Formats: sequence, C-alpha cells, structure tokens
Amino acid sequence: MAEESIYSGYPQTDDRYAEPTVRPACFDDFVGQQSVVDNLCIWIQGALNRSESLDHVLLSGPPGLGKTTLAYILAHEMGCELRSTSGPVLGKPKDLVGILTNLQHGDILFIDEIHRMDSRVEEYLYTAMEDYEISIVIDPGPHSRSVTLPLKRFTLVGATTREGLLTAPLRSRFQIAERLDYYPSEELRRIILNSARKMNVKVEKNAAWVMAECARGTPRVANRYLRRIRDVAHARNEAVIGEEMARKGLAMLGVDDNGLCEMDRRILRAIAEKGGNAIGLKTLAVIVGEQEETIEEVYEPYLIRKGLLEKTPRGRTLTTQGSEFAGMGRARNQKNSSLF
Repeated sequence: MAEESIYSGYPQTDDRYAEPTVRPACFDDFVGQQSVVDNLCIWIQGALNRSESLDHVLLSGPPGLGKTTLAYILAHEMGCELRSTSGPVLGKPKDLVGILTNLQHGDILFIDEIHRMDSRVEEYLYTAMEDYEISIVIDPGPHSRSVTLPLKRFTLVGATTREGLLTAPLRSRFQIAERLDYYPSEELRRIILNSARKMNVKVEKNAAWVMAECARGTPRVANRYLRRIRDVAHARNEAVIGEEMARKGLAMLGVDDNGLCEMDRRILRAIAEKGGNAIGLKTLAVIVGEQEETIEEVYEPYLIRKGLLEKTPRGRTLTTQGSEFAGMGRARNQKNSSLF
C-alpha cells in the first residue's frame, strides 16, 4: 500500500511518534508554503480582531507537506484547543455527534483525509458547519422523534490529498481553501537542519543538501531520511553527519544521487524494455510487482516531476529525458556501475 512505503508522504506508525518532536509550533518556525502562510495569518488576525472563531478551513495537497502541522499551528495562533480525528474513523453519525457536542467555543476540529468520510456522516456536518446545530433521532421506530442539539461555535479544518473527491456541498461550506505544493530543495534543506537541531543531531550543510535533493519535495520523507541516517551515524559512533555519511545512508535506503529509489528504476526499466512503446498501468504493476495504487500515488508523481515519465491515453511512456536516462543506465550496466 502507498501508506507503507518509506518514499510515500503518507504517515507511518513511527512518524506519529517522531513528528511531534520536530513539528513547528508557530508560523515563525514553519518553513515554506509562504503564500499559504501569509493568507492564513491574515484570516487569523481578522478573526482575532473581531473576537470571533476562524472560518472553516480546507487544506489540500499531496501527503506529507504539512497540512496537519498547519492545523496545529492554527489552534496555537487562535489560542484554542484542537480535537483531531480522520475521515475513515468517522464511520457512523454517532461518532461525529459525540465529538461535536464536546467541542468548546472556538475549538478547532481537525479531520484528516476528510474525503474518505462516510456520506452519512458528511450530511451531519452540513448543519453543524452552517447553523452550529445537529439533529439526532431518538426512539427509532414508529414513535421516533428528532431532537436538535445546539453546538458551540467551532472551526472545522479539513485536510485532503484528493480534493476532487470531495462532494460539492461539503466543499462549498469551507470559506477558506488553501492548497499546499511540493517544496524546493532549499526549503527542505532548512527543514532538515531545523529537525536535526530538535533531535540533537549535528548535520553538515552539505549533508542536509544531499538529503533535501533526494526527498521527493516532501518534508515527511526528508525527516524519515534524517532519522535513518542518524541511526547509521550512531551505529558507527559518528558525532556529525557529513556528506559522505548522508550518501551512504541514502544508498542503504536504495536511493541514488538522482533521488530515485529501486522501484523508480524498475518502473523506468520496465518501460524502456518495451522499446519506447506505451505500457498500461496494470501491465506495469505486474511487471514491477507493485500495486497499481502505490505506483500512481508514490512513484509516478515524482518521475513525472523529474521529467522522466509521462501519462498518455495509451499508457505510460518515457520522455526524451527519460529515454536518455534509461540509455545512460544501460550503458553504465556494461561497466558494472549501473543505474538499472
């Protein structure tokens, strides 16, 4: 699954324990996404000046870019509590009712992966977001009756990696919508150095740059690389992570100097061996031995952004750069130092 890959932006079990220690607590410490941060600061200041709750916020974008972090920062800047849950967890309306009725005035309810929420639960959100009330049915059966419960004014912050899957009625109820994009290497380098300080790890700037270049534009992946390379340094009793140590650690993770992992190279090799002909996703998944969903969500976006792969109506093909890249790999293979 996409969530299980170290190269994926989706959170893993160890991320849930490690990320709070390096997570920025305020906007001053948050690196990147400058236009999003500037906008949120304006909306927050306007709400504080009116002594009102912040309007409902929708944060969208690929996984691992900081949507959850921004939700915590919003709560910090507004001086309120944050209650966190996720769309798949809210399987029944009663799950949502219990959360909503316990919210205090001004609290933030954060729903991660909100597009995966059950449609029955979503309908309960409509009146909660607009009128701050919710109707529940008691005594089911012929004598059932509906009771309307008032809710305290709250802010819903929804995060989604697939904004297109949100229904129009739900999307329209968010007054603020911001989209996060992939990070350039310079910002990832700053994130790695900041995380290293919080983890009490010494990292040279060149080493941080090497990790940033290979982090697929995603802070969560960059922090994973940092933790694994830290383990390599500690295992070898190295006090400082230098450039050579960073490259060795990445090589142990199967990541080359271009930021490509073994599965990236297998995908490129599979297409190259078709002589430049397009190849369908199902066929590609069978050849490389990976799930279609994982290829689409984890590996393809990076290969496309690197200009090595493109999606066409006929299937996946290599770009001119990708073909040259694959040719370089085959040439190197003859010298026993192959990319492929």
